Amino acid sequence: MRVVAHFCVEELRQLIRRERDATMVRRLQAVLGALEGESSKILAPRVQLCERAVRLWVNRYNRDGLAGLKDRPGRGRPQALSDDQERQLQARIRAGATDDDGVCSLRGEDVRRILKEEFGVVRGLQTVYDLLHKLGFVVLRPRPQHPDADPATQEAFKKKPPKSSRKSPRSIPTSRSKSGSKTKPASARRAR
Repeated sequence: MRVVAHFCVEELRQLIRRERDATMVRRLQAVLGALEGESSKILAPRVQLCERAVRLWVNRYNRDGLAGLKDRPGRGRPQALSDDQERQLQARIRAGATDDDGVCSLRGEDVRRILKEEFGVVRGLQTVYDLLHKLGFVVLRPRPQHPDADPATQEAFKKKPPKSSRKSPRSIPTSRSKSGSKTKPASARRAR
């Protein structure tokens, strides 16, 4: 492979030693190996990339230098909500469930429904949980309380001692054996 000499071999080695990002180190090692005359077939397993990726990174290095080895912005799925919409959703969730929601506390499915109805955004449940985490919410909720629960009755129940149960009869050892076994002496003969 042909490599444009933006940096000499020793400068690339220094860059590799200083680099903290493991992905960037692999890319730099691919370029260094190509600069030293190694083929993509030999380099690929050593830098944990496929041959095609080695050629791609060397070509990007040839065209753009070190800047070509960095990830380009704008890759991946676009953000579900704008920053303003995220603030609106955060305020909506902090306000809690409304009567229209029909629940006492919002779950992931409820937030998913809110996203669809109020923001026109359809996302999977895991994406909703990721969004909630990004907005600073923890996906835990208190145990629901029954609407007819009476706190005074519950406290009285906790303070009342339980009725004691009938005592079990004392066990009577059947033999004076020190093995701790409570089997009858005749039971060993029956097993034969």
